[in-house]
Amino acid sequence: METQPHMTTSGAMDSPIDSCAPGEAANDDWIRGEVADAARILQERNLGKANAIAKPVSPADGIYVRYVKRGLDIVLSAAALLVTLPINGVLAILTFRDVGSPVLFRQKRSGRNLEPFDLVKFRNMTNERDENGELLPPEMRTTDLGRFVRQHSLDELLNFWSVFKGDMSLIGPRPLPIEYTPRMSERHKQRYYVRPGLECPLIDPTLEERYDYSHARFENDIAYVESVSFLTDVKQAFRLVAMVLRRGKTTNFIGSDSHFIGYDSDGHAMSQGRLKDRACYEREVLGQA
Repeated sequence: METQPHMTTSGAMDSPIDSCAPGEAANDDWIRGEVADAARILQERNLGKANAIAKPVSPADGIYVRYVKRGLDIVLSAAALLVTLPINGVLAILTFRDVGSPVLFRQKRSGRNLEPFDLVKFRNMTNERDENGELLPPEMRTTDLGRFVRQHSLDELLNFWSVFKGDMSLIGPRPLPIEYTPRMSERHKQRYYVRPGLECPLIDPTLEERYDYSHARFENDIAYVESVSFLTDVKQAFRLVAMVLRRGKTTNFIGSDSHFIGYDSDGHAMSQGRLKDRACYEREVLGQA
């Protein structure tokens, strides 16, 4: 085994990766080779400790969580679908001209109570391959239109249909690929106590200052599950709008740093990007002091 992992894929923590077959997204395309080996090693070595030191979760409950939140999702997502229908129509035409047919692809994500559902988005990658027949890295296959769509969150508009159907909520933890679940601690699995949402902005901004991306996001999801209420969702909605506005002003960087890979020896969820650090890789994966 090399002293450095071979990073073969990229994309945000939960961004689907186009598979070999157009219109489908194989959930394991993002993790292969040494990255897959690293994930297996981390699961076998550190998941038990992560479970042992994890604090219990006390999910919020009440009328809002049981009934009101779903009612608001139906009404607001229906309105959003009507408003964004012309935009989605234009995106469908542009996507067809950009990457061809089909214009949509699906990927299995974990929903409430770990029930899987199909997340549907517009395709934004080609299926270009190298001389060995292997798909090129996603950053090389993402089209200019795809980068623009991601940068301005236009790829999220179809999620309103998932909200309307009941697979998702407007506000809640991001729906993650089903392959993440076996590597997650019992504490962090409690993020699925509620329906996944379009986004769950940081309730405590200091989390990102104190932890790796994955651990910060998971702990933020747990904080949401424990505090969800009408007032919490109103605050999160304003934070979400602010996030979208800022995203359009940021550079369009597509990297692999945010993929959840497992837990480190301290019991903290870690992102794939940490494996790029040689000292971290040797300590956490190779077991070298």
